Amino acid sequence: MKLPPAQLGKQLQETLAPIYVISSDEPLLAQEASDAIRQAARQQGFDERQVFNADASFDWNQLNEAGASLSLFSSRRLIELRIANGKPGDKGASALLEYLARPAEDDLLLINLPRLDGATQKSKWAKTLLESPQVQFVQIWPVEYHQLPRWIAQRLAQAGLTATPEALELIGARVEGNLLAAAQEIEKLKLLAEGTQITVETVQTTVAESARYDVFGLIDAILAGQAAHGLRMLGGLRSEGVEPPVILWALARELRLLTNLAQQHAQGIPLERVFSQARPPLHEKRRQALGKALQRHSASRWSQLLVDAQAIDAQIKGQAEGDAWAGLTSLCLRIAGQRISF
Repeated sequence: MKLPPAQLGKQLQETLAPIYVISSDEPLLAQEASDAIRQAARQQGFDERQVFNADASFDWNQLNEAGASLSLFSSRRLIELRIANGKPGDKGASALLEYLARPAEDDLLLINLPRLDGATQKSKWAKTLLESPQVQFVQIWPVEYHQLPRWIAQRLAQAGLTATPEALELIGARVEGNLLAAAQEIEKLKLLAEGTQITVETVQTTVAESARYDVFGLIDAILAGQAAHGLRMLGGLRSEGVEPPVILWALARELRLLTNLAQQHAQGIPLERVFSQARPPLHEKRRQALGKALQRHSASRWSQLLVDAQAIDAQIKGQAEGDAWAGLTSLCLRIAGQRISF
């Protein structure tokens, strides 16, 4: 059943549900909701954690085998299932339905999904997740631009800070909807601001211009197939201290959109119709950039690139071997239509 994000904390103080689902395209909020579930699980004795990344090569039998097997280290276990593209396929859908029919008694399953489109929500596996009384389904929507000052004010309050309306507007303008960047700037203000009142002057002297604009300049370059220019921008972002999650957030969001558009076009829907049905609406300049990129790869290739972005996320979190910057470099080049070897 659906659980509003604002009620997740209260629900976690009660008896934990067998299954939680976090569905969101906003990485910071999804991460924080997942962290809250992990913490509650630890407090209630789920001492072992097992993570599955459901990419194209994932063996879905592992999910039910995990639920049927005994934990080696504790009596209760947290199982995490991450489906980066939100498309488990037929085998995955069957495995999910099988698990939902008989959830493991001593396990808690946490499923991470992107925002599910309307067609996916009508599938049997998704409807079961949304409607099952054993499932707490948390849909987290992005913070709209007009909501950003209030969100920033709430985060500042949690840090023991207040801000003038003008300062809130300025922070919001500088991070332009990038919650990861906003959270980083708030952490910076906690360390560098004098006193607890944040003014425009404080922001101007403490908060650097968000790298979001440069990140999306990087996006523009690689969508246009300008590999060399994209690499220079990526190197510049790294030298300026921009963290990999900020860059990956922008790349993954673009890849989700491109994968969705490519899949619709592959089904025979004219590209202009695909663009016109996109939400939020795509302006003409965006349509031209996306159209050029869509000519470069097939729908399956875009889907694989999204899976590759998931692998970089695991590297960033220390859950997989490899260098995240090398992964970002390779991903940018492949999006642009080039290849690189390390």
